[in-house]
Amino acid sequence: MQESDLDETFEMRTGAIKIHRPEDFEGMRKAGRLAAQCLDMLAPLVRPGVTTGELDRKAFEFVMDHGAIPACVGYRGYRHTTCISLNHVICHGIPSDKTLKPGDILNIDVTVIVDGWHGDTSRMYYAGEPKVKARRLVETTYDCMMAGIEAVRPGASLRDVGRAIQTIAENEGFSVVRDFCGHGVGRVFHDAPNVVHYAEYKDRFAGLQRAPDIELKPGMFFTIEPMINEGRPDVKLLKDGWTAVSRDKSLSAQFEHSVAVTETGVEIFTKSPQGLDKPPYA
Repeated sequence: MQESDLDETFEMRTGAIKIHRPEDFEGMRKAGRLAAQCLDMLAPLVRPGVTTGELDRKAFEFVMDHGAIPACVGYRGYRHTTCISLNHVICHGIPSDKTLKPGDILNIDVTVIVDGWHGDTSRMYYAGEPKVKARRLVETTYDCMMAGIEAVRPGASLRDVGRAIQTIAENEGFSVVRDFCGHGVGRVFHDAPNVVHYAEYKDRFAGLQRAPDIELKPGMFFTIEPMINEGRPDVKLLKDGWTAVSRDKSLSAQFEHSVAVTETGVEIFTKSPQGLDKPPYA
Protein backbone atom coordinates (compact mmCIF):
# COMPACT_ATOMS: atom_id res chain seq x y z
CA MET A 1 0.00 0.00 0.00
CA GLN A 2 1.10 3.54 -0.66
CA GLU A 3 1.62 6.10 2.08
CA SER A 4 0.29 9.63 2.18
CA ASP A 5 0.70 12.69 4.36
CA LEU A 6 -2.32 13.61 6.47
CA ASP A 7 -4.03 16.87 5.59
CA GLU A 8 -5.74 18.53 8.56
CA THR A 9 -9.16 18.25 6.96
CA PHE A 10 -8.69 14.75 5.49
CA GLU A 11 -11.47 12.54 6.80
CA MET A 12 -11.99 9.86 4.16
CA ARG A 13 -10.62 6.36 3.84
CA THR A 14 -8.70 5.98 0.61
CA GLY A 15 -6.92 2.67 1.21
CA ALA A 16 -3.59 4.43 1.69
CA ILE A 17 -1.72 4.07 4.98
CA LYS A 18 -1.37 7.53 6.50
CA ILE A 19 1.88 8.76 7.98
CA HIS A 20 0.98 11.28 10.66
CA ARG A 21 2.99 14.32 11.68
CA PRO A 22 4.52 14.88 15.13
CA GLU A 23 1.85 17.46 15.99
CA ASP A 24 -0.90 14.91 15.28
CA PHE A 25 0.20 12.80 18.22
CA GLU A 26 -1.22 15.32 20.69
CA GLY A 27 -4.69 15.05 19.15
CA MET A 28 -4.62 11.28 19.55
CA ARG A 29 -3.33 11.56 23.11
CA LYS A 30 -6.32 13.69 24.09
CA ALA A 31 -8.84 11.41 22.40
CA GLY A 32 -7.21 8.26 23.71
CA ARG A 33 -7.05 9.56 27.25
CA LEU A 34 -10.75 10.46 27.30
CA ALA A 35 -11.72 7.04 25.96
CA ALA A 36 -9.61 5.40 28.65
CA GLN A 37 -11.15 7.62 31.32
CA CYS A 38 -14.59 6.51 30.17
CA LEU A 39 -13.65 2.87 30.74
CA ASP A 40 -12.14 3.79 34.12
CA MET A 41 -15.44 5.40 35.10
CA LEU A 42 -17.35 2.22 34.24
CA ALA A 43 -15.11 -0.12 36.26
CA PRO A 44 -16.90 0.22 39.63
CA LEU A 45 -20.31 0.07 37.95
CA VAL A 46 -19.84 -3.41 36.45
CA ARG A 47 -21.44 -5.83 38.90
CA PRO A 48 -24.20 -8.46 38.99
CA GLY A 49 -27.67 -6.95 38.64
CA VAL A 50 -26.63 -4.08 36.39
CA THR A 51 -27.87 -4.07 32.78
CA THR A 52 -25.62 -3.50 29.80
CA GLY A 53 -28.00 -0.73 28.76
CA GLU A 54 -27.32 1.11 32.03
CA LEU A 55 -23.58 0.91 31.42
CA ASP A 56 -24.05 2.27 27.91
CA ARG A 57 -26.10 5.21 29.19
CA LYS A 58 -23.40 6.06 31.72
CA ALA A 59 -20.82 6.02 28.93
CA PHE A 60 -22.95 8.31 26.76
CA GLU A 61 -23.39 10.80 29.61
CA PHE A 62 -19.66 10.77 30.33
CA VAL A 63 -18.66 11.41 26.73
CA MET A 64 -21.19 14.21 26.27
CA ASP A 65 -20.31 15.82 29.62
CA HIS A 66 -16.69 16.06 28.44
CA GLY A 67 -17.59 17.83 25.21
CA ALA A 68 -16.72 14.88 22.98
CA ILE A 69 -18.69 12.85 20.42
CA PRO A 70 -19.57 9.14 20.82
CA ALA A 71 -18.27 7.82 17.50
CA CYS A 72 -20.51 4.76 17.36
CA VAL A 73 -23.82 6.62 17.66
CA GLY A 74 -25.17 6.74 14.11
CA TYR A 75 -22.25 4.77 12.67
CA ARG A 76 -23.77 2.57 9.95
CA GLY A 77 -27.08 2.81 11.79
CA TYR A 78 -25.73 1.78 15.20
CA ARG A 79 -27.52 3.57 18.06
CA HIS A 80 -25.30 3.10 21.11
CA THR A 81 -22.16 4.63 22.58
CA THR A 82 -20.53 1.29 23.37
CA CYS A 83 -20.42 -2.29 22.24
CA ILE A 84 -20.75 -4.63 25.23
CA SER A 85 -19.87 -8.24 24.48
CA LEU A 86 -20.82 -10.80 27.10
CA ASN A 87 -19.30 -14.26 27.64
CA HIS A 88 -19.43 -16.04 24.24
CA VAL A 89 -20.03 -12.80 22.30
CA ILE A 90 -16.81 -12.06 20.42
CA CYS A 91 -17.51 -8.44 19.53
CA HIS A 92 -20.17 -5.83 18.65
CA GLY A 93 -22.58 -6.89 21.40
CA ILE A 94 -25.53 -4.47 21.56
CA PRO A 95 -26.36 -2.90 24.96
CA SER A 96 -29.82 -3.89 26.20
CA ASP A 97 -31.87 -4.67 29.29
CA LYS A 98 -29.86 -7.84 29.78
CA THR A 99 -28.76 -8.11 33.42
CA LEU A 100 -25.23 -9.13 34.37
CA LYS A 101 -24.98 -12.35 36.38
CA PRO A 102 -22.29 -13.46 38.86
CA GLY A 103 -19.29 -14.85 36.98
CA ASP A 104 -20.03 -13.09 33.69
CA ILE A 105 -17.09 -11.72 31.73
CA LEU A 106 -17.64 -8.85 29.33
CA ASN A 107 -15.82 -6.55 26.96
CA ILE A 108 -16.76 -2.87 26.78
CA ASP A 109 -15.60 -1.08 23.62
CA VAL A 110 -15.83 2.71 23.29
CA THR A 111 -14.67 5.24 20.73
CA VAL A 112 -14.76 8.99 21.32
CA ILE A 113 -14.09 11.86 18.93
CA VAL A 114 -12.14 14.80 20.37
CA ASP A 115 -11.34 17.67 17.98
CA GLY A 116 -11.74 15.28 15.06
CA TRP A 117 -9.47 12.56 16.46
CA HIS A 118 -10.74 9.07 17.38
CA GLY A 119 -9.79 7.42 20.66
CA ASP A 120 -10.68 3.74 20.33
CA THR A 121 -10.21 1.23 23.15
CA SER A 122 -11.80 -1.72 24.93
CA ARG A 123 -11.28 -3.71 28.12
CA MET A 124 -12.57 -6.84 29.78
CA TYR A 125 -14.53 -6.70 33.05
CA TYR A 126 -15.73 -9.26 35.60
CA ALA A 127 -19.23 -9.23 37.09
CA GLY A 128 -18.39 -10.83 40.40
CA GLU A 129 -15.90 -13.70 40.52
CA PRO A 130 -15.29 -15.49 37.20
CA LYS A 131 -14.47 -19.16 36.81
CA VAL A 132 -10.80 -20.12 36.72
CA LYS A 133 -10.68 -20.78 32.99
CA ALA A 134 -12.55 -17.56 32.21
CA ARG A 135 -10.02 -15.60 34.25
CA ARG A 136 -7.15 -17.37 32.47
CA LEU A 137 -8.68 -16.55 29.08
CA VAL A 138 -8.97 -12.86 30.00
CA GLU A 139 -5.42 -12.70 31.37
CA THR A 140 -4.04 -14.46 28.30
CA THR A 141 -5.90 -12.09 25.98
CA TYR A 142 -4.38 -9.09 27.75
CA ASP A 143 -0.94 -10.67 27.45
CA CYS A 144 -1.60 -11.25 23.73
CA MET A 145 -2.45 -7.60 23.17
CA MET A 146 0.60 -6.37 25.07
CA ALA A 147 2.88 -8.80 23.22
CA GLY A 148 1.53 -7.46 19.93
CA ILE A 149 2.14 -3.88 21.09
CA GLU A 150 5.68 -4.71 22.21
CA ALA A 151 6.40 -5.99 18.69
CA VAL A 152 5.65 -2.55 17.21
CA ARG A 153 8.74 -0.61 16.14
CA PRO A 154 10.10 0.95 12.94
CA GLY A 155 11.26 -1.75 10.53
CA ALA A 156 9.09 -4.47 12.05
CA SER A 157 5.96 -5.64 10.23
CA LEU A 158 2.32 -6.27 10.94
CA ARG A 159 3.06 -9.98 10.61
CA ASP A 160 5.44 -9.65 13.57
CA VAL A 161 2.55 -8.21 15.59
CA GLY A 162 0.27 -11.07 14.60
CA ARG A 163 2.92 -13.69 15.31
CA ALA A 164 3.47 -12.39 18.85
CA ILE A 165 -0.28 -12.57 19.56
CA GLN A 166 -0.86 -15.96 17.96
CA THR A 167 2.09 -17.59 19.71
CA ILE A 168 0.87 -16.70 23.20
CA ALA A 169 -2.78 -17.57 22.53
CA GLU A 170 -2.06 -20.98 21.03
CA ASN A 171 0.58 -21.85 23.61
CA GLU A 172 -2.15 -21.42 26.23
CA GLY A 173 -4.57 -23.66 24.31
CA PHE A 174 -6.77 -20.85 22.99
CA SER A 175 -7.51 -19.69 19.43
CA VAL A 176 -7.26 -16.37 17.59
CA VAL A 177 -10.40 -15.07 15.87
CA ARG A 178 -9.62 -14.31 12.22
CA ASP A 179 -12.87 -12.79 11.01
CA PHE A 180 -12.16 -9.43 12.68
CA CYS A 181 -9.04 -7.31 12.96
CA GLY A 182 -7.55 -4.05 14.16
CA HIS A 183 -7.40 -1.02 11.87
CA GLY A 184 -5.81 2.29 11.15
CA VAL A 185 -7.22 5.11 13.24
CA GLY A 186 -6.90 8.88 13.51
CA ARG A 187 -9.26 11.37 11.90
CA VAL A 188 -10.85 8.36 10.24
CA PHE A 189 -12.56 5.80 12.52
CA HIS A 190 -11.64 2.68 10.54
CA ASP A 191 -8.72 3.28 8.21
CA ALA A 192 -5.91 1.37 6.52
CA PRO A 193 -4.12 -0.84 7.36
CA ASN A 194 -6.02 -3.89 8.54
CA VAL A 195 -4.19 -5.30 11.57
CA VAL A 196 -4.75 -9.05 11.78
CA HIS A 197 -3.83 -10.89 14.94
CA TYR A 198 -2.13 -13.96 13.49
CA ALA A 199 0.93 -14.68 11.36
CA GLU A 200 -0.45 -17.64 9.43
CA TYR A 201 -3.06 -20.39 9.61
CA LYS A 202 -4.31 -23.28 7.54
CA ASP A 203 -7.62 -22.84 5.78
CA ARG A 204 -9.29 -26.08 4.67
CA PHE A 205 -10.26 -24.51 1.34
CA ALA A 206 -7.47 -22.01 0.64
CA GLY A 207 -4.53 -23.78 2.28
CA LEU A 208 -1.90 -21.82 4.19
CA GLN A 209 -2.91 -18.20 4.78
CA ARG A 210 -0.31 -15.62 5.78
CA ALA A 211 -0.90 -12.23 7.35
CA PRO A 212 0.08 -9.10 5.37
CA ASP A 213 3.77 -8.27 5.70
CA ILE A 214 3.45 -4.47 5.85
CA GLU A 215 6.48 -2.62 7.18
CA LEU A 216 5.86 -0.37 10.17
CA LYS A 217 7.02 3.24 9.91
CA PRO A 218 6.97 6.18 12.34
CA GLY A 219 3.70 8.07 12.21
CA MET A 220 1.41 5.09 11.62
CA PHE A 221 -1.61 5.05 13.96
CA PHE A 222 -3.66 1.86 14.39
CA THR A 223 -5.47 -0.36 16.89
CA ILE A 224 -4.34 -3.72 18.21
CA GLU A 225 -7.41 -5.60 19.47
CA PRO A 226 -7.06 -9.39 19.55
CA MET A 227 -10.18 -11.49 20.06
CA ILE A 228 -9.25 -14.81 21.68
CA ASN A 229 -11.64 -17.76 22.00
CA GLU A 230 -11.62 -20.48 24.60
CA GLY A 231 -12.58 -22.98 21.90
CA ARG A 232 -12.42 -22.83 18.13
CA PRO A 233 -11.95 -19.51 16.28
CA ASP A 234 -15.11 -19.86 14.18
CA VAL A 235 -17.60 -16.99 14.23
CA LYS A 236 -21.37 -16.75 13.79
CA LEU A 237 -23.07 -13.42 13.04
CA LEU A 238 -26.51 -13.04 14.63
CA LYS A 239 -29.60 -11.79 12.80
CA ASP A 240 -29.23 -8.26 14.19
CA GLY A 241 -26.31 -7.83 11.78
CA TRP A 242 -23.91 -6.73 14.53
CA THR A 243 -23.44 -9.33 17.26
CA ALA A 244 -20.69 -11.85 16.52
CA VAL A 245 -20.53 -14.96 18.73
CA SER A 246 -18.28 -17.99 18.92
CA ARG A 247 -19.87 -20.70 16.81
CA ASP A 248 -19.18 -23.35 19.45
CA LYS A 249 -20.49 -21.02 22.21
CA SER A 250 -17.14 -21.02 23.98
CA LEU A 251 -16.05 -17.95 25.95
CA SER A 252 -14.34 -15.09 24.13
CA ALA A 253 -12.25 -12.15 25.34
CA GLN A 254 -10.81 -8.99 23.80
CA PHE A 255 -8.64 -6.02 24.72
CA GLU A 256 -7.89 -3.02 22.51
CA HIS A 257 -5.45 -0.12 22.51
CA SER A 258 -4.87 2.64 19.97
CA VAL A 259 -1.14 2.97 19.33
CA ALA A 260 1.40 4.82 17.21
CA VAL A 261 4.70 3.79 15.70
CA THR A 262 7.34 6.22 16.99
CA GLU A 263 10.94 6.81 15.93
CA THR A 264 12.11 4.41 18.64
CA GLY A 265 9.19 2.03 19.20
CA VAL A 266 5.54 2.45 20.15
CA GLU A 267 3.27 4.84 22.05
CA ILE A 268 -0.03 3.70 23.58
CA PHE A 269 -2.68 6.43 23.41
CA THR A 270 -5.36 4.66 25.48
CA LYS A 271 -3.66 3.50 28.69
CA SER A 272 -5.79 3.87 31.81
CA PRO A 273 -4.96 7.03 33.79
CA GLN A 274 -5.95 5.12 36.95
CA GLY A 275 -3.93 2.01 36.14
CA LEU A 276 -7.09 -0.02 35.46
CA ASP A 277 -5.80 -1.67 32.31
CA LYS A 278 -7.00 -5.19 33.14
CA PRO A 279 -9.31 -6.79 35.73
CA PRO A 280 -9.85 -7.29 38.56
CA TYR A 281 -10.32 -3.59 39.28
CA ALA A 282 -10.08 -2.41 42.87
